[in-house]
Amino acid sequence: MIIVLVELDEESAEVSREALTFARSLSAAGGGVPIDAVVVGDASADEVADLGRYAVREVHRVGGDAFAAYSAAAWAAAVLEVQRAKGSVVVMAGGTNRGTEVMAHVAARAGAAMAANVVAFNGLAPFTVNRQVMGGAVLEEMLLDERPAVFTVAGHAVEATPADAATTPAVVDVTPTVPEADLVARVASTEPRPQGEGSSLKTAKVVVGAGRGAGGPEGFGAVSELADLLGGSLGVSRVVTSLGWRPHHEQVGQTGTRISPDLYIPCGISGAIQHWAGCASSKVILAINTDAEAPMVTKATYAVIGDMHEVVPAINEALKG
Repeated sequence: MIIVLVELDEESAEVSREALTFARSLSAAGGGVPIDAVVVGDASADEVADLGRYAVREVHRVGGDAFAAYSAAAWAAAVLEVQRAKGSVVVMAGGTNRGTEVMAHVAARAGAAMAANVVAFNGLAPFTVNRQVMGGAVLEEMLLDERPAVFTVAGHAVEATPADAATTPAVVDVTPTVPEADLVARVASTEPRPQGEGSSLKTAKVVVGAGRGAGGPEGFGAVSELADLLGGSLGVSRVVTSLGWRPHHEQVGQTGTRISPDLYIPCGISGAIQHWAGCASSKVILAINTDAEAPMVTKATYAVIGDMHEVVPAINEALKG
């Protein structure tokens, strides 16, 4: 049996659906083994029905005072309680911050290796997977011979696709006993992340990016306008946030947000490996840069060699035109 930790919040739900799609292909290769989901907190009837669209058999809904605030150790204890009760041989999650952290705790407690950022599996006997390393520049083959096999699926490694036939998942409420030691590190408070007028980076169909080439905090007017004209979101490179020019929630990359828009327009971004790890899943990339040999330019679908401060305003005028 396969257990998938599912996150239901808006920003992580799609990555969890991708993990369920990956789990379904793994299930089919194993002869149709069932897929169960573990959800921490409330799961509405609509959310349970949505999990059924991805062929989930049972939804293990974890609750109790210990789960009022996020704690990676407590979540891991809950996942392992379900895993041991069901005897599942695979425990997995989407490659979100929480998914990765919880699976690391699960693997440590189970005495198993953990593979992060898996993009494919090569075989079941022995069970081997391919995973992204070095910011996605290299694929590593990893053997997962312990049970349970523990891993996360890299965001956008597969497209979230409902099953041909939906299921009607049974809901099983779980209230694990969590020792105080597992609650030493937990979220004390949360604040809503600032939201721009555009759509979220994770779900945006169009992202316009800007890097050091913007020149300073005042250099983002044209790219912000282009993002608005295209109905998209503004994304930036790590150096931009490190210099304090733009807020961190706009950062695209390995330590920011991984995006998969239909169109990504990086302006004045050289394309360091960490940034490429966050945008490589873009369907079309149109790079604007003065350097024809910049990594982003050489990897892009299309490129305009020129100064972003001249090219972007010209595009804006044409769009308004």
